[in-house]
Amino acid sequence: MTTTDLIIIGAGPGGYRAAEYAAKQGLQVVIIEQDEVGGTCLNRGCIPTKTYVHAATFTEAFERQQQVVGLLRSGVEQILSAPGISLVRGTASFTDAQTVEVCGDAIATCETITAHHIIIATGSSPKLLPLPDINDPRLVTSTELLQRSTLPTRLAIIGAGVIGMEFASVFNRFGSEVMVIEFLKECLPMMDSDIAKRLRKLLEKRGIKFQMKTAVKSLADIDADMILMATGRKPNVRDDFKRTGFEYDKRNGIAVDNNFETTVKGIYAIGDVNGKQMLAHAAEMQAIRAVNHIVGKTDGIRFDIMPAAIFTEPEAACVGHSEDQLKEQGVEYVCKKAFWRANGKAQAMNETEGMLKLFADKDDHIIGCHAYGTHAADLIQECSALMCKDTTLSELRDMVHIHPTLSEILKAAAE
Repeated sequence: MTTTDLIIIGAGPGGYRAAEYAAKQGLQVVIIEQDEVGGTCLNRGCIPTKTYVHAATFTEAFERQQQVVGLLRSGVEQILSAPGISLVRGTASFTDAQTVEVCGDAIATCETITAHHIIIATGSSPKLLPLPDINDPRLVTSTELLQRSTLPTRLAIIGAGVIGMEFASVFNRFGSEVMVIEFLKECLPMMDSDIAKRLRKLLEKRGIKFQMKTAVKSLADIDADMILMATGRKPNVRDDFKRTGFEYDKRNGIAVDNNFETTVKGIYAIGDVNGKQMLAHAAEMQAIRAVNHIVGKTDGIRFDIMPAAIFTEPEAACVGHSEDQLKEQGVEYVCKKAFWRANGKAQAMNETEGMLKLFADKDDHIIGCHAYGTHAADLIQECSALMCKDTTLSELRDMVHIHPTLSEILKAAAE
């Protein structure tokens, strides 16, 4: 039996960040991974899809994603080879609240590891609709789609969330005939509906067909060469969790408090598996908070301010409340707007399609920003930083912005 300070199950963005940070705090760490290090984001999600977004052709995208993923994966392996960190390859299962058994092809006999602190970072997996013909050979998830070396002639996408919209934009640009089927009345439900509608209309002009307010009952009704199921993700919870005593369920994941500690002291759950904010950067910051709690440090991380981006063309991004949410909650607010077409840098780049909506409360504090347009994510990141410091519209108006830059769009909205 091996004894260590901290066991981490899963070497995705949350897991490897927790290992790196914990080792720097002086802890001895064992991190366990049953697949490739880097998790879904690096191997099958954020990074491969971004190589598709920035590639000129499908062939270039397919070849380059493997190079990029391989390079970044070797970087994560380098991080996990640092002093104080032991990477164990295999499948971990709990035997009790402080003990994990690891088995796998790379281990001659199953290894037992014990620690007073354990972080679960097992991520998530694609959520599939319960359809009668779910075994239709045309059906793929984002994982399988990224592994296909041939471009589909006709691609149908079920779901107009982040994954669905990104793939729709990319494959439309590569030349596929794309149709998106969505149950809700608008795409990107986390976005301000005005912004989401404008982005959808723009993509429609580029040839993407949308069927909104449509429920899929059978795949046989869909006329396409390939069907992408992009209906969200579910936390990776397992039956061996029952041996620990902490609370969890298959739909919502593992229950945690503000320090991401489960209902059993000493066991933490970070990233997609707790179902709170399924974003790689959220997992990384949750890792920092969990380790800080273990070593007795405090931090000022604002988990109530979590920016997000959708890498369509042009991209969309948001932080804080949308106008729809503010209306539903009966909050007094002010909405300011600015447009890419009025910005000198956007005109020079020939990227004039876009709009930004900036929201402030009755005390002038910025409480949200939603936008679509080239480099929208960069503008939202600036706004997120301002919100973390409780900045007001008046204070933003007094901040000098470089000319000409797209960030002037945010300042223009404040003015």
